[in-house]
Amino acid sequence: MTELFLIRHGQSSNNALADQSQRVCDPELTEMGQVQAERVAAYLAQREHLVRVGAAAGAGPALDRLYCSAMIRALHTAVPIGQALGLRPEVWVDIHETGGIFLERPDGSGVDRFPGEGRSKILARFPDVVLPEAVAEGGWWNGERESTEEGQQRALQVAQILRQQSVTGQRIGLVTHGDFMSHLIKALLGMRQGPELYIYHHNTALTHLKIPSKKEVVVYYANRCEHLEKVHIT
Repeated sequence: MTELFLIRHGQSSNNALADQSQRVCDPELTEMGQVQAERVAAYLAQREHLVRVGAAAGAGPALDRLYCSAMIRALHTAVPIGQALGLRPEVWVDIHETGGIFLERPDGSGVDRFPGEGRSKILARFPDVVLPEAVAEGGWWNGERESTEEGQQRALQVAQILRQQSVTGQRIGLVTHGDFMSHLIKALLGMRQGPELYIYHHNTALTHLKIPSKKEVVVYYANRCEHLEKVHIT
């Protein structure tokens, strides 16, 4: 039985903007976001995320594996978690935010695409992170803006991989993104993808699911923010 903990990244500079025309393609965390990341790291290290169901529920490590996307805000969030738990965050490119790395042009004429940070730059800033070969020297994102439908399909593929790991019995943490988390949860639960339902998460909020088998999913909680004071919830 695999336990899955989905963690949204801390507040990014784009999240905090009043003027959306000032967005950047791969934002950093704000000071608030850094506080949120430190708080969720401490919360996980204290094992407060584990649901006490049965005598063995609290046994074992807080997490066995910690994955994050290659986006800067996810890396910044994953590093303090890894340090608190004694884990090296592993980049899983396919859990990036829906859309990829892009910016809409101010004149409405389309979008500009960006490759994302390259391998050497990521390792210089985040030396404890484990990078797959998909993160190349020239970056990891070379496509056009990903459509919502393509993001949903990617979530279905990630969900299938996670279901296949149900026999491992591991606790897996994924530091990912709001839109993608919504798509992924719906994919794991076999729900219809579409705009009718959005599963919202605050910055660094947690959702805990158990995957007893390839055909079963149990939801224990969603959008949990106990590690944050009210002033830190964004």
